[in-house]
This record gives sequence, structure tokens and C-alpha cells, in this order.
Amino acid sequence: MLRLVCLFASVAVALGAAELSVRIAPRWGDAPLAVPAGEFATAAGQTVRVTRLAALLSDFQLLRPDGSVVRLEGQYGFVDAASGRLEVALANVPAGDYRGLQVRIGVPDAVNHADPGIWPPGHALNPQTNGLHWSWSGGYVFLALEGYWREPGGGDAAGFSYHLAKDAQLMTVRFLADFKVDAATQVELALNVAALFRDRRLATSDGSDSTHSAAGDSLAGALARSTERAFFWLEARTADACAVAAQEKPATRATSGTPLAFTVPAGFPQPSLPADNPLTEEGVALGEHLFFDRRLSRNGEQSCASCHDPRAAFSDRVALSRGSEGDLGRRNAMPLFNLAWHPAYAWDGTKKTIREQALAAMTNPIEMHAGVADVVVDLSDDPRVREDFAAAFGSEEITGERIGRAFEQFLLTLVSNRSRFDAARAGTTKLSTQEQRGFELFMMEYDPARGRNGADCFHCHGGPLFSDFAAKNNGLDLVALDAGAQNATGRADDRGRFKTPSLRNVALTAPYMHDGRFQTLEEVVGHYDHGMQRAANLDPNLAKHPKSGLGLSADDQAALVAFLRTLTDREYLRAPSPLLPEEGMAFSVR
Repeated sequence: MLRLVCLFASVAVALGAAELSVRIAPRWGDAPLAVPAGEFATAAGQTVRVTRLAALLSDFQLLRPDGSVVRLEGQYGFVDAASGRLEVALANVPAGDYRGLQVRIGVPDAVNHADPGIWPPGHALNPQTNGLHWSWSGGYVFLALEGYWREPGGGDAAGFSYHLAKDAQLMTVRFLADFKVDAATQVELALNVAALFRDRRLATSDGSDSTHSAAGDSLAGALARSTERAFFWLEARTADACAVAAQEKPATRATSGTPLAFTVPAGFPQPSLPADNPLTEEGVALGEHLFFDRRLSRNGEQSCASCHDPRAAFSDRVALSRGSEGDLGRRNAMPLFNLAWHPAYAWDGTKKTIREQALAAMTNPIEMHAGVADVVVDLSDDPRVREDFAAAFGSEEITGERIGRAFEQFLLTLVSNRSRFDAARAGTTKLSTQEQRGFELFMMEYDPARGRNGADCFHCHGGPLFSDFAAKNNGLDLVALDAGAQNATGRADDRGRFKTPSLRNVALTAPYMHDGRFQTLEEVVGHYDHGMQRAANLDPNLAKHPKSGLGLSADDQAALVAFLRTLTDREYLRAPSPLLPEEGMAFSVR
């Protein structure tokens, strides 16, 4: 692969085009800023801790010595300090000498108001990639800066959340600096985050701890101008083309089955499907049959469907499910739909693929407690199952890897997008007055200083998927008993953070939270209104709320619940598979 990268770079140089990358280096004054960060003092004497710094970049322009401009049209970048994604690669840059650079923070209005579903997986403007699209309210967040702040001398930390968006906040950063683009070149720009705070004091009472760039919000404009002045030039350097990191993509895998197209619902972003496990009719059918086959548990008493009931959006109806041998699970069984858009699986995000998660459940001692070798032997004794594997994978061989791939193919096809809310968005029905009020509250930030008293739900549950799938602490406990995302990252600050579930079909998937502690939607709304525990790593978008809570009226809380019930997709519900006898024997997919 690296030889191919070098060859490509050589050809590009020969044709007069070079590779240019722009790297953003976050700083606090002169010190490097890692995100999530430790505490830094502001000029106003308060301390802040940054947990999110992300931005979209566009309109890259290079100024030549003769005054002409090279515009790199149609190229966009996404940077995210928390994930370490800080470099934007630009293609087809004419080699030569330059004396200036311009980049915009944000995107042009035509792009900002276009359908975000057009962007392919991994593209900087794909909402699944950047997590910066505001869905129904329209447009992208150009720059997101979030974290915690506290007064001098300690005390409880509160949250801050700055979302610079809307066309008026499109920021322009210009530099005059001599540099040469030759072969692979990197320009490094520093972003001094301290300059965004300057001597500005943060307070909940006056709204200085948050902005969502609403019309007339002077704070958004002030922060945008501060951002433009917060960048400064570090250096331009020639990189070894062969050392440029290239993301390895999974190799595609030949398949003997009938190709099955994956249909992306209107308004949904393009998902990143596994290249090494293309969908086939035979593979999907095999995966469905295995999902209902009890022979995949140690004692033959339980299938995947035992804890993921198709009649309840593939969820369970108890707080904690029991395994095949009666052991109580550690966490609530999550519903299964729209998994193609999830970046990771399980409540703690430790499983990176569906096949990994499926096999983990099959082998977990307190779940199905099966040994892969034993399952392979049992299934191999059935000639019809061997035929099914041959139809899906080209030979009768049954392996754990193939079982996982079959599960993955079936589960990827579970798409839910036909709720009453979707019909209302399409104009084929209307929400009631109460449901519409609930939607307004759902999409409105809590910002009483600016006359907005919403429920702030959209920060974590926005977009057509009704989740950003990020791991967050939502105030369940002051001290978390479950490590949560710390299991995946190893960071102590991630203890008690759990994956944000989708709210689609939420009326069917009680009880709620990772431990199933809430039995009703009314309890859930009450928790966010007035029941949150202010843990040290409470999500900043919740930590900026007052300790007394949101103070929603009983009518508004009821309206939120009414809206959440419109997210039920009745067409998604299904009876247990009619293809399998009750005892879980296989049925030919051929």
C-alpha cells in the first residue's frame, strides 16, 4: 500500500500537482492543548476544561507571488481534537511558490442548506463523520467548543457549549507567509483557544456560557470574530510522501451469493458498510435464521431473539435479561435497528463491528454461553444448514467467522424509518398540537437568558437517527458503579459514560437506560427535567443547566412524551420468524 502511495505522489508531482495538508494545532496560549484537556485559567480568572473542539473547513485558497489565486474548490475538511483528527488533505494543488493562504471555518450557504445525505461515508460533510449537522433545523455547526468552567477557588463545575453556525458566522482566516508546495507539503496552523475566552466571564444567568447562533445572538458573532483572530501560522514543511499516513481500508471479499442492495432512506446520511462483508440475499437469510436458532446457546434453550424480541423493536421487556442458564445480565438489552449507522456497539462501545458484538453475546458466560467450536459442530451435523452456508459463502464450511458475518448481514438490513413523525415530515400526516409542541421543546435549547426554554434534547438525539451515538454521562449517578466507556478507552474521565441510544421506537423499548432503571417515558423526562446527578463528567450540554433543573411545566413534559411516541415505526414490528419451527431448527434458504 505504501508503495502505491509513493507511486501516486510521484505521478502527481510529474504532472505538476502536489499534495498539501493543513494541520490544526490546538493551543492554550503557548501550551499545546489536548482534548479532553486539563484545567486552564482564563484572562477573567475562571478556569475552563475543554472536552470538545471540532470544526468544518472549506474554501481553501492559495495566493501566488504574482497576486493570482489558486482556489481548491469542492474540497472540505473536518477536524476534531478529541479524536485526534486534525489534518485536512488537499488534492491537485499546483506545485510552486506561494505567499499566502486562506481557509474558511464553516461551509458556503449553498452547501450549508443542501441535503447532507449526498455525502459519501467518511466525507468531511457526512453527518455521521462530523457530528455537526443540525438536521431539521437546517445547516451545519461550523465550530463546536464545549467543556466545563468554574469560578476561582474551586466549587462545582458548570458546563459551557458554544456552537457557531448559520451563514452569518462563516469565518475567514487569512495568512501572509511564504511557503513552497513541492511533493507532499504540510502547513501547520495553531488555534489559540484561550483567545476565544479572552477576558469574557462565563455565567449561567446571562447566557454567556452557551450560544447556538440564533438570530440576534451577539455572543455568537463575538466568538466568530475571536475565532478568526485566534489562528496563527506555525510553519510549512515538506513531508516524506511515503510517510503520509494512509487509512487502510478492509479488503473486499468475493461472495458467491446474490448481491443485495442497501437502500438508504431519504434524509439519512450515507453509512459506512463493511467492505469485507457485502450483503447478499443468501447471507441475510442465513443470518436471520441463525438469529432465531437456539442451538447457538450452550444448552439449546435460548436464541438471540430471546433477548431481542422483534415485536418490541428487537429489545427485551425487562431491565436486565437472563442468560440461557438463568444468569442475570449486567446491562439492558439494546434494541436492534439502524445498526448500519452505529460507529461502535454495546453500551460501552467496546465492540467495533456487528459481527464482533454478535459473537460476544453468543459466547458470554452470562448470556448464551456457547463455545464457538461446539456451535460449529452442532450446525455442521445439519445438512440443510451446510447447504445454507454454501449458498451464502461458496462452500459448506461452517466457522465462527462465517457465523459472525451472517449475523452482521442480517442485522445491517434492519432499518426503521416509517414512524408517524417521518410521515409528518413527508407531509402525509400531521402531528397533533401537543405532539408538535413536544417536537418544538425537543429541538429548542435551554437558554432562558435569550428567552428560549426548551428541553435541549437535540444535542444528543438530533438528526434522522435520533442519536449521535457518542458516549456521554447523562447524570444518572454521582459515582458510577459501571465503568461504561472507560472499558473502551481506558480513560478515567470516561467512567460512567454510555452510548447514546436512538429514540426511534422508544415507546416500545422500556425499561430505559443502560441498567433499565426507568420504567416509563414520563420517568425519563422527569430525570432530565429535575433529577440529574451532577457527576464530574456530566455532559457539558447538561451541566450548563441550573442545579434546580429545567423547570418544564407538567403540560410541556407531557408534550415531550407525546412527541416521543410519534417515533414508533409500526411497520418495523414483526412476529417471531415464521421460517423457523418453535424448537429452532434450521430451514433452507435456497
